[in-house]
Amino acid sequence: MSLERAYILSGRNTIIHKEKKFDLVLINGENHPKIKVTQHGLEPFKEELPKNRRDAKERYLEVMHIASPEVFSEEKSLLFIQALDGREYKIDYTKIGTKLFVRIHQESYL
Repeated sequence: MSLERAYILSGRNTIIHKEKKFDLVLINGENHPKIKVTQHGLEPFKEELPKNRRDAKERYLEVMHIASPEVFSEEKSLLFIQALDGREYKIDYTKIGTKLFVRIHQESYL
């Protein structure tokens, strides 16, 4: 039985959000801020993390550990997110705390 995911991986560092019903919570190691990908774009994730997959599903979240083997198998310094708002975002973890940390990379990727 394969699990249906709310995202597709593309290339070495691109995530495509594909399911409007679920928001993605991106965790890129312990020392980086958590990011929430919604149908309206990206925002910081300030809530408590779900305790397990069932808790996440009840909250309409899918937690993505970037360094896990089923995602990218390592922490990333650069991620691209194709969101459901039609924009592609660039997350540059080397620029945390600046306005360049999360920014729009392409206005319309479709």
